[in-house]
Amino acid sequence: MFENLFSLEGRTALVTGGSRGIGKMIAAGFIAQGAKVYISSRKADQCDAAAQELSEGNGRCFSLPQDLSTVEGCRELTRKLQEREDHLDILVNNAGAAWGADFDEFPEHGWDKVMDLNLKSPFFLTQALHGMLKAGASDQKPAKVINIASIDGIRLNPWETYSYHASKSGLIFLTRRIAARLVQDRIVVSGIAPGPFPSEMNRDARDNGDEVAHKTPLGRVGNDEDMAGAAIFLASRAGDYVVGDTIAVDGGHAYAKLPYTE
Repeated sequence: MFENLFSLEGRTALVTGGSRGIGKMIAAGFIAQGAKVYISSRKADQCDAAAQELSEGNGRCFSLPQDLSTVEGCRELTRKLQEREDHLDILVNNAGAAWGADFDEFPEHGWDKVMDLNLKSPFFLTQALHGMLKAGASDQKPAKVINIASIDGIRLNPWETYSYHASKSGLIFLTRRIAARLVQDRIVVSGIAPGPFPSEMNRDARDNGDEVAHKTPLGRVGNDEDMAGAAIFLASRAGDYVVGDTIAVDGGHAYAKLPYTE
């Protein structure tokens, strides 16, 4: 009964923003559990290189470069995938951006870039892929959509990242709304709110790991296995009954007292 609880054997996944950081961690975890994985990112050379690296010895990772900041970009990625697959089992909406600036100087393009990629694109890509997700879904094996939010959608950070906070908190509630609609099609929607994981987006955790670890209740920053484990749980049979919720994967960071409030 329990031996294949976390297996992804025979399943096909798409991970956006999959060429680096958290997306790459998730893609690697899925591949290790037997999934066939497509990764997408805006820069084709980076996407191709990451797919080649992740495919070494297994041939299960494929590159589909695409800018997802527009609705047409989401539809174009769907067309590319439809040329290769007749259904999709797992979608991970991970592609994202951040912007920080003083309140009086925060620019419109910084607002729009972040909101478009972090909040609009997950909705319209899920919408575009609805048919492919529904095609392979069943009562016994629902399709999965996993939205990558952030603990900055749960609590404030000390920086003036206005559009990032708004987009990630919005994504957590959007996850609930989409989940309520798509569950009837046997598509289970859930989310992950990562805390401090070293990446290009979270340079503080990457470049000042010891300092960030000191502020984290568990005493360290996140690693590849932490992120992959949470995503595998939600994507596999183990997570079939988790509908609409967003899991904080942060070593307790979201609920710790913030440094600037002491």
